[in-house]
Amino acid sequence: MTTESTVADDSFHVFDTTLRDGAQREGINLTVADKLAIARNLDDFGVGFIEGGWPGANPRDTEFFSRAQQEIDFRHAQLVAFGSTRRPGAKASEDPQVRALVESGAPVVTLVAKSHDRHVELALRTTLDENVAMVRDTVSYLREQGRRVFVDCEHFFDGYRANPEYAKSVVRAAAESGADVVVLCDTNGGMLPAQIQAVVATVLADTGARLGIHAQDDTGCAVANTLAAVDAGATHVQCTANGYGERVGNANLFPVVAALELKYDKRVLPEGSLAEMTRISHAIAEIVNLAPSTHQPYVGVSAFAHKGGLHASAIKVDPDLYQHIAPEQVGNTMRMLVSDMAGRASVELKGKELGIDLGGDRDLVGRVVGRVKEQELKGYTYEAADASFELMLRAEVEGRPRQYFRTESWRAIVEDRPDGTHANEATVKLWAKGERIVATAEGNGPVNALDRAMRSGLERIYPQLAKLELVDYKVRILEGRHGTESTTRVLITTGDGVGEWSTVGVGENVIAASWQALEDAYTYGLLRAGIEPAE
Repeated sequence: MTTESTVADDSFHVFDTTLRDGAQREGINLTVADKLAIARNLDDFGVGFIEGGWPGANPRDTEFFSRAQQEIDFRHAQLVAFGSTRRPGAKASEDPQVRALVESGAPVVTLVAKSHDRHVELALRTTLDENVAMVRDTVSYLREQGRRVFVDCEHFFDGYRANPEYAKSVVRAAAESGADVVVLCDTNGGMLPAQIQAVVATVLADTGARLGIHAQDDTGCAVANTLAAVDAGATHVQCTANGYGERVGNANLFPVVAALELKYDKRVLPEGSLAEMTRISHAIAEIVNLAPSTHQPYVGVSAFAHKGGLHASAIKVDPDLYQHIAPEQVGNTMRMLVSDMAGRASVELKGKELGIDLGGDRDLVGRVVGRVKEQELKGYTYEAADASFELMLRAEVEGRPRQYFRTESWRAIVEDRPDGTHANEATVKLWAKGERIVATAEGNGPVNALDRAMRSGLERIYPQLAKLELVDYKVRILEGRHGTESTTRVLITTGDGVGEWSTVGVGENVIAASWQALEDAYTYGLLRAGIEPAE
């Protein structure tokens, strides 16, 4: 069922088109189940309108509208069906695709209409007058059927540049026929903020229609263009989650909404919804099977990450000195990155973040800073390996490394067989709790074989290791340091079903570097499990 939005009034619309325009991004292929899951997240976030697709154009979108209205109890959003104006020379009441919009059951319909004279003549192959009649007839018919109507004026800004009076005549026709909002679309994404603001202001003054904005991101200005339109009087913004969309994408829902709420002081979401923004962004990224952008404004994991020592010194005094908002406002967190750029403040703040009390010990902090710089010179990186840094920090604080086991030796063998296959076998020799352990295992690669051998040897003594799983593995060959020789850095991400952590290893070859990262990963896993060191 669909209910009215819980946003205070209808004076400003946040309209999401992830399920229609966003789904046109290369690499995104949504099932009906995916679309239902995204719709639930968008409704939880509190957008006012969710454009679900084009019913009648394909079976998937038709099924989505049927199931969405049966399976989702919309608390905030209204479901929107997308379609086009009637065909030239036909009647809206007899056009099958227009009837499909009505039969979808969606309470709101968005119609795409041509507003660029050249597109009318070349793409629709009809006259300018007939195109205006198509807009009037289709909007009027849908209004008679009890539907709220928004009209997307496709290629509006390019059309306005070519023939401003005709572009405005399409806006007037839509508004006079009963369209609640006429959306000016930068379909090719080539406009800049000052251009958008000037055109929207002029069209608003000349037509009196309620205007919206739909901006593509081909110049990298979609968010700025959307906000420029709002500055000029637009009261309806069309966006997609994480900026998904055709070519380079659409105006990103999350920075647009955050700017409206936090910079414009507009209440466009239900109370408390803004703090869910980071979670919603990442949840939708998981559904579309794309890694969340780490550097996305507001919601990226790096959005409030600080690396420079100068920044850290200021943040220690007052986080607002290097942050434009408190990250908690959008459900994110501040992170301190420890690297060779780190100063004392970076280490102190990182220790606080990890729950390690450095007690104001300047000598201790100085040793850690020196150790980080020394290790990063060798090729280590701690900004991406928090677990390895925490183990180093604890070793300095506690006076000795955390040691649950000791490595005597290890070896990995790759056998090239006559049939073209390869066998990977590893043997590890370890000491744990006074016991010498020898374990051998095969794997689908030498590192996987080492991981399995290590696990099989230690699980009997530390059963907590059975929960650990290698989640991600990255290798980077660093610049050569001795003639043609090079250094290899390995980053490993490990999980235990509750959380994940990353460790780093550096060596003359990939297997040696991997072994270091695996040792840290297992050590940190046991630390997380609350196990006391054995030696």
